[in-house]
Amino acid sequence: MKKIGKVTLVLIVVMAALIMFMSATYNVSTNQSAIIVRLGRIQKVESNTGLHIRTPFVEDVIKVYTGDHLYDIPTSDVITSDKKSMIADDYVIWSVSDPTKYYQTLGAVRGRAEERIEAAVYNATKNTISSMTQDAIIAARGNELTGMITTEANSDISQYGIVIELAEIKALDLPDDNKEAVYERMISERNNIAAGYTAQGQADAQKIRNDTDRQVSIITANAEKEAAKLEAEGEAEYMRILSDAYSDEEKADFYSFIRSLDAVDALRGSNKTLILDKESEFARILYGQ
Repeated sequence: MKKIGKVTLVLIVVMAALIMFMSATYNVSTNQSAIIVRLGRIQKVESNTGLHIRTPFVEDVIKVYTGDHLYDIPTSDVITSDKKSMIADDYVIWSVSDPTKYYQTLGAVRGRAEERIEAAVYNATKNTISSMTQDAIIAARGNELTGMITTEANSDISQYGIVIELAEIKALDLPDDNKEAVYERMISERNNIAAGYTAQGQADAQKIRNDTDRQVSIITANAEKEAAKLEAEGEAEYMRILSDAYSDEEKADFYSFIRSLDAVDALRGSNKTLILDKESEFARILYGQ
């Protein structure tokens, strides 16, 4: 019995020591801060990872995750500056930047934080879109619109020790009753753009055709001019050769003889009659005179 009592006493002492150790220590993990609270007042904020000591049974440890949180905000209706209704669907990436403020204002409760974030992002989205036309909003979708909404949302949420890393519209759509009219207007605008491109293309094509016709006319005129020049030069050369042929009596006689032969050769065939003067060159050739 005494032995059992000693074992029980040892176990009690060990359990008490373990409870005291667990009550006097706490662990801080990566992307985490620990707020040490004594009687409702913050004593310190520990952000260094590892095992730390506190006053047991007097100080409470409230751990805050300081990494990124993802929050999908419900869709909301917004109105553009040209009075057109749109439906915005946002999501937010946020984190705790100041654990002290986060605890003092929201009790370090994530649900409360996301309520404030939802209101801030909705107001930022509404204010941003209401200052722009629908066409400008569509043109600014992406980084530009995201930057505008994120900046304005942070101006409202920083008092809670929260920073919004990104407030982005993942879907920006039209109400069902407006979609058909907008689609028809977009189709009409695209048709107008296409007609403009077609007209410009036809004008450019006509300009090219006109330039081509002008070049063809110039080339043809130059070719005709060159042909006329070559023809004149040929005729001049012909006349020079003919003149040389007639300048010498022997050459002139030979030339006349060849021409006569060519003329006689043309008379080959039947049913051809030629009337000649007996003194003509042909007559002398035919009669061997």
